[in-house]
Formats: sequence, C-alpha cells, structure tokens
Amino acid sequence: MSTTSDCYLVDASIYMFRAWHTLPDDLTDPQGNPINALLGFTDFVFRLLNEQQPTYIAFAFDQSLTSSCRNEIYPDYKANRPPAPAELKHQFGRCREFLRHLGILELASNRFEADDLIGALTEQARASRQRAIILTADKDLTQLIGPDDIWWNYAQNKRLGWRGVEKKFGVTPDQIADLLAIAGDKVDNIPGVPGVGMATAARLLKRFDNIENLLGNIEQISEMKIRGAKRVQSLIEEHQAAILLARQLTGIFSEEATPEISQPVRKTADEKALTDFMQQTGFSPARQQRWRRLIMKDKTNTEANGNTLTL
Repeated sequence: MSTTSDCYLVDASIYMFRAWHTLPDDLTDPQGNPINALLGFTDFVFRLLNEQQPTYIAFAFDQSLTSSCRNEIYPDYKANRPPAPAELKHQFGRCREFLRHLGILELASNRFEADDLIGALTEQARASRQRAIILTADKDLTQLIGPDDIWWNYAQNKRLGWRGVEKKFGVTPDQIADLLAIAGDKVDNIPGVPGVGMATAARLLKRFDNIENLLGNIEQISEMKIRGAKRVQSLIEEHQAAILLARQLTGIFSEEATPEISQPVRKTADEKALTDFMQQTGFSPARQQRWRRLIMKDKTNTEANGNTLTL
C-alpha cells in the first residue's frame, strides 16, 4: 500500500512516567504543585513537533488500572501495579489540557487502554492510506505494525517495521498477541505457561502459526527439535485454559474502541490559552518563548504551503 502521509500516534503515559522519574520533584508551579512530569512531557512534545512537523497526530493516555474491559475478563490484570500517586494524576490532567491548547487530539477512556485507542487510530490511518508511526516503548503495540508502519521507541531512537519486529521477537506482528499469551507478560500480570519463555513460544508459533493450531495439534510438540520438547508438550497441554484466557487479554481491542476516537488532524494552537496556561503553571520565560517560536514557525510553514492545520 502506498501511503499519502504519516500519522503519529503517541503512547503518552510512558513519556509522562519517564519524566516523573527523571526530573526532580521539587519543580513546582506557583501554587506548590509538582510539575516535573508536565515539564518533561511537554519538552518531549516540543522536540517531536519541532522535528517531525506532523499534520496528523494524537496522544492516548491510560486513565484507570482497574476499570478496563480486561479487568472484567481477568480481575488480576495489572494488579501488580501500584496506583499513580495523586501528584502525578494531577499532572496527567495538566498534560492533556496543554495538548488541547496546542490543537492536538488527546484521548483517554475508563474502559479502554491507550493501546486500544491507538489500535483504533491505526486502523483509521490505514483506511485513509496513511502510515502509522507509533511512539512507545511497549512491546504489546508491535502487534499493530503493518507492512508500511513503524514502531518507534523515541527515547532510544529505535524503530521497528514489520521485518524488524519479526527479527526481534521471532514472530511476525500478527503473532505477537499469541506469543504473549503463551509466554505471559509480567508487566501486565498475565501469567502465561510456567517454564515456557518468549524464545520457546516463538518456536511454537513458527511451527503452528497460531494458538488455535497449536492447541489442536499438541501431540506434535514432542516431535519438534527444541530443548525439552516432551516437557513443553506437557506444559502446553496442562495450561490450555490459561493460554486461552491470556489471549483474551493480550490482543488490542481496536474495533471496540473505535467509537471513542476522532480524526487526529492537528488544529491551530490557541495562543492566548497556551500562554495563560504556561504562566499559571510556572513555565520559565525561556520555555514560553520556545513554544511561541514553534507556533510562529508552524504558522509560517502552513501559509507557505498554502494550507492550514485547522479542520
């Protein structure tokens, strides 16, 4: 498929948490509220906009650890994660407000995770013949990568296309959800099959292609040329129900999340609202000036190209 443009889809919470853990917590606004995550996140947004100058861009946030559709399937899903502290939750709201002033689509849902919202946006981009560029450090989102798309760990500047995903994980993107269902995902508290890691799970999927074929031909596992083949066969047979349960969790709910998304077309920034926001939240004069220069640069570029960012 030939693409007409790039659509940047950002797994926003990861970049907020990185800023929260990296910048000192004594950075505060005039009211004494921490702004370390806000400053770090908006610096990231500035670099991205300045470097890429995207017309199509959206940021998806995770909003709840306990109310997603996956918790309905498996109550212990992500139960290993502590809730975000109140000081960080406050900054999540401020980051979302900042993006709105910039004219950038930001999304969050109590029922769907950022992964699902990004999945729905990826499908939308694909239907519009756009290339999806997904900014994240989350391996789960590699399952969304099509032949023209890019998974981009921005902080490490590591990019993976379809073949890159296959080289890294030993399976193609459309097999990633099955891979995680077999091997488990400690980050999300998905147990998987004890004793079967990512490498062995990848070998199984190379042989059987998907979970359905694997579970329909368990007796053939012992014939494979892998270490402990008979033991692996026994483990897969014993944990079939766990694999099927995990597979309900590891996929992306793109279709279900579609009603919650909008067109990720970047609009013209509200300069007054943005300036007021930066002053109220304690942005330094240098940061404020940098943002004003970027907005002016965007205006100049769109006028020179004879188009506009406004819908």
